[in-house]
Amino acid sequence: MARRHQYHQPNAPDSPGGGSDSDIQLDIDELGLNDDEDGDEDDASSAWDHNSLDTRIPLRNLRATHTRRFGIQRDNDAYREGEQTTAMHHLSGGRDSNGTMEDSAPLLEASNGSPTTRKSSPGGWRQSSLRLAKFFSSTPDGPPTTSLETQDSSLTGTSRNITIGQDPPPRFPPNAVSNAKYTAWSFLPRTLYNEFSFFFNMYFLLVALSQLIPPLRVGYVSTYVFPLLFVLSITLGKEALSDIARRRRDAEANRGPYTILRLQDPTGTSRRKDKRKEYVGGKNPTRRGRINTSSSYPNRLDVIEEEEEIVGHNGKESKPAIEVDELIIRSRDIKVGDVVKLGKDQRVPADLVILKTLAAESPYRPRQESLPNLSNGEAGSNPQTSGSTLTTLVPPTEASLELGKLSGGTEAGGTGEAFLRTDQLDGETDWKLRLASSLTQSLEPWEFSRLRIVAGRPSKKVNEFVGMIECMPRSDPQNDSGAPQDRSSQKALTAPLTIDNTAWANTVLASNVTVLAVVVYTGAQTRQAMSTTPPRSKTGLLDCEINDLTKILCALTLTLSLVLVALEGFENREEMKWYVAITRFLILFSTIIPVSLRVNLDMGKSVYARFIERDQGISGTVVRTSTIPEELGRIEYLLSDKTGTLTRNEMELKKIHVGTVSYANEAMDEVNSYIRQGFVTGPADDVLEPSSLVTPSSSFHTPSAGNQTTRTRREIGSRVRDLVLALALCHNVTPTAEEEDGQSFTTYQASSPDEIAIVRWTEQVGLRLVHRDRKSITLQSVETSRVVVRVRIREIFPFTSEGKRMGAILQFLQGEASAIPSVGDAGEIWFYQKGADTAMTSIVAANDWLDEETANMAREGFRTLVVGRRKLSAQQYLDFSARYKEASLSLQNRDARMARVVKEHLESSLELLGVTGVEDKLQKDVKPSLELLRNAGIKIWMLTGDKVETARCVAVSAKLVSRTQYIHTITKLTPETPAASALDALSFLRSKPDSTALLIDGDSLSYFLSHHRWEFISVAVLLPAVIACRCSPTQKADVAYLIRQFTKKRVACIGDGGNDVSMIQAADVGVGIVGKEGRQASLAADFSITSFHHLTKLLVWHGRNSYKRSAKLAQFIIHRGLIISVCQTMYSIAAHYEPNALYRDWLLVGYATVYTMAPVFSLVLDKDVDEGLASLYPELYKELTNGQSLSYRTFFVWVAISIYQGSIIQGLSQILVGSVDSPQMVSVSFTVLVINELIMVACEIVTWHRFMVASLLGTMAVYIGSISFLGGYFDLAYVWSLAFAWRVAAISAISLIPPYSVKILRRTLKPPSYRKVQGI
Repeated sequence: MARRHQYHQPNAPDSPGGGSDSDIQLDIDELGLNDDEDGDEDDASSAWDHNSLDTRIPLRNLRATHTRRFGIQRDNDAYREGEQTTAMHHLSGGRDSNGTMEDSAPLLEASNGSPTTRKSSPGGWRQSSLRLAKFFSSTPDGPPTTSLETQDSSLTGTSRNITIGQDPPPRFPPNAVSNAKYTAWSFLPRTLYNEFSFFFNMYFLLVALSQLIPPLRVGYVSTYVFPLLFVLSITLGKEALSDIARRRRDAEANRGPYTILRLQDPTGTSRRKDKRKEYVGGKNPTRRGRINTSSSYPNRLDVIEEEEEIVGHNGKESKPAIEVDELIIRSRDIKVGDVVKLGKDQRVPADLVILKTLAAESPYRPRQESLPNLSNGEAGSNPQTSGSTLTTLVPPTEASLELGKLSGGTEAGGTGEAFLRTDQLDGETDWKLRLASSLTQSLEPWEFSRLRIVAGRPSKKVNEFVGMIECMPRSDPQNDSGAPQDRSSQKALTAPLTIDNTAWANTVLASNVTVLAVVVYTGAQTRQAMSTTPPRSKTGLLDCEINDLTKILCALTLTLSLVLVALEGFENREEMKWYVAITRFLILFSTIIPVSLRVNLDMGKSVYARFIERDQGISGTVVRTSTIPEELGRIEYLLSDKTGTLTRNEMELKKIHVGTVSYANEAMDEVNSYIRQGFVTGPADDVLEPSSLVTPSSSFHTPSAGNQTTRTRREIGSRVRDLVLALALCHNVTPTAEEEDGQSFTTYQASSPDEIAIVRWTEQVGLRLVHRDRKSITLQSVETSRVVVRVRIREIFPFTSEGKRMGAILQFLQGEASAIPSVGDAGEIWFYQKGADTAMTSIVAANDWLDEETANMAREGFRTLVVGRRKLSAQQYLDFSARYKEASLSLQNRDARMARVVKEHLESSLELLGVTGVEDKLQKDVKPSLELLRNAGIKIWMLTGDKVETARCVAVSAKLVSRTQYIHTITKLTPETPAASALDALSFLRSKPDSTALLIDGDSLSYFLSHHRWEFISVAVLLPAVIACRCSPTQKADVAYLIRQFTKKRVACIGDGGNDVSMIQAADVGVGIVGKEGRQASLAADFSITSFHHLTKLLVWHGRNSYKRSAKLAQFIIHRGLIISVCQTMYSIAAHYEPNALYRDWLLVGYATVYTMAPVFSLVLDKDVDEGLASLYPELYKELTNGQSLSYRTFFVWVAISIYQGSIIQGLSQILVGSVDSPQMVSVSFTVLVINELIMVACEIVTWHRFMVASLLGTMAVYIGSISFLGGYFDLAYVWSLAFAWRVAAISAISLIPPYSVKILRRTLKPPSYRKVQGI
């Protein structure tokens, strides 16, 4: 527990008198160094040279490359690193905490040596804690202090300097997530631009503006202006509502609570408390409450000096050293330089550099004071409300420093490591091990103000980071001689920062530890945001096709106007100029391009969106972009993520094979019995009797039975035991104890879910992992709860993508399990290794079953691991160890040399123990869903950030690749690869496009996209399936864009993670799945679903209906405008080519609205097949991709029908009535026009709905009822006569019967597919 204490006391009772450091001098004498003055200075100079080198070369490379004397110097440097972490304080802002303190995983070695140790600890020089003699301090004669900026030229000019706890410059963006398309200033310009980029909208704008000119006016201005304003208001309103909804979702994500730390200076305590009270009790509870560091505050270094003087020389302190204020703030309020406190399963809110990890049992206990509670991330107004805590921390004593009992030490369990889940960032399922810098792990939180970080410029490269961290020196009020000490004589400690020290935004902390990390990038500058393309306004293919058709109609209108003017003659007009006449004709024929077209289509899309969201079969689906639902019916390429989309990322060991027999499913019970027999270590009836430890050489016990049976069971049982023992030991899994609802249970942490699945399986069959650290592993029998195996870890060879295997050298302890092993205990030494079959085949001893069995498991979709072992003598191990350490000290080609030593000494003729098959559980109904989509003609690509082997197994198990298809693999292509070899691979694919699937890694994909872009995509789009692994988010988006650009086909992308956002936004249709790890993908997508199998119904059913309904609706609206324009043309010809209106004012508006709109719009309820048939015959979907429902052929068919019907209606009306321009002719012509449209709608309906019947009958009733109010246009006496009735009936029959007869004949001779499957 932290307490107030004395530090930096020149006359402290436990320090040597006279200000000299006799303890250090004694250490130096024992190490054999000269203590004369000249020698000291020479050593100091040498030390500076080496220290300068340390900042450029990884420290582990220097472990044994120099003389013992230099190793001693590094120990002194290491202690100086620990000693100088006690007094630097900083003025910064503060906040509040809801973080939790939890256990850490003791995988990395921490400092466990005494600070007075004279030798380097086995873990390396960083664990040493020798005190630094005064002659190692920087002096004017020594080398100059090197700044961070000059230590790495790669940072110069492009870096940012971050002082922890200080307010960042305003140039850093806020930490806010934004999926909104518009801002308050850009909404109108962008939406209006998008609207008027459509030709027909611009056309109607010009027509409406033309009515402001008196010579061009042909009717009321409102007749043309109001419809356009209505269309724009509907469209802009939908866009505004959609964007407001996005902003609300973003605001919800940005309100997520996070804990940050603030280091408070005691000299400003009262002033800060006043400001804190003002913030807490103020009327604006959402204020950040950040303390403003203005020039009125003292300089940071001056504050430190003042504080040290306050301590005094009498060993009595008068004030606390520093206060750590923990505040809960919203995610959007996090700024660069803040120290964030994260707990297990908490999402990382910004790009961070890890400073320190803390275990649940932290040695310091902060003094807690009540702070107001923050509800929903906002400060409350009641200062007595219990909530977060104000934590007061004070520095440790000199004695505690020398004992090395900082919270980061071994005693506290703070090992400086943490595991992160990054699948939402890069798609990789393996957990990533992240480390705190050794420079900061030993610091207490109140000392973070001494740190300064230089980080590179923001980048989208999620696997790269270059930075430096600098620990500023503390200043002693007096030096050893009692004279004031110059601060400039001390040197800041620096250390490099790499990707291993970072935690990027949108990753999740998986370890059961508390992590303290500093923010380096926020908001738009995070890796996640920079890998995400900005949202764009998506336009459906149907809208583009209709836009093209309106251009044809406009050309037709212009041609018709020119012809009518030309027929009378350009020079024969007396009342108006010829160009005015042409313009008036254009305005009269503007109904050919109906302004209501866009309104009806947009309203129809809203109806489709409503149908999708209310479908109980895909409950939870949300339509976020209601402008493109018909695009769901035109998809030809589907790009899918793997993790969380096709798979659950839940691994389970399903099968093992030990050479002569395999075990799976119920047969695992037999494995359990073998383990019970194989690990009998003592009397079963006496749990108090000491048990002996089991080694691979221990005999296998079998029940009494026949000799042959016993021998056979013993052989098989021994093999099973050896395989299970190897699986229980050869891994990087750490067990951790957790408690929930008062119940304790064990969880496992590892970098790979495969490893956890295997260890869980070994527990299920009877062998439990109970302890693991960097040096040992302990196994326990599940049945007896006795320790049965103890091993020392001699070497670990981690898994790499190149090696595709991992191994370990283990020494088995012997004797009683209860005995405490000594360091010198001897035991069997075994080398265990497991890996992919491609890597292990050449390593294990010759056998006749491995290839066949791994192939069988691969066909079942299992991820196979081959397990082998080899026994080493003590001499063999010593020989290997010497060579391996020698290789590890190489400064050039070190990894290759180390791998060569392992291969020469260990990886040969391993005893093959067995093969395991691990299944990555698929999402619900993935297999039938993919098969249905494939039958619907959709080509499926899987883009993942995972490993090649993993992607291959999932592609096979999910039936993305059929059994008859060959998987052609292209990997490891680099810019140096000859173009000929790369193109040869493409030639092979081009020769067999139907029976070959492509598997390509990220490097090779990048090579093709950079050097052979069009050659690659021209072949890839022909293949039935493509699997791309190790893909970055940017590569996923590039592939989606490239397919769209090359094929001009519709592309859908589906994913569940933040790493899929770019791909989703680049697609024509983006589908996001609400995943376990967040909602980034679903928020950015056009459609959000809860499971992958919902996609089939979304496409095959709702996509089909949306597209066919919109196509039919558009054609009818165009037909409605064309037919009235043909009537106008016939009238103008009969009226001697005068540009006068046939139907004026209300007749023109009423025809497009109340008299025809409801029946035509009721077509959005029509369906040609039911849902069962659409799913049963997915081939019906394939026809939609050709665009046959709305094509140039169907368009011109409807143009022909419109010309025929318009000519018949207007021509016969004029002939039968005997008048060209009379109320009787207008009444007959308009009535037939309305009746014709209603009957045409009825003829096109396939499946009747009650709303259709109501709309048709209701519209007819409304028209008949409104005739009495049309006296200004009709001859009402004539309308109610028999002459009117028979003329209307005759003209309607002649207009309708021939087109319908042709349709019936064509349907009989060549029935459409939907009628074939219906059997009608």
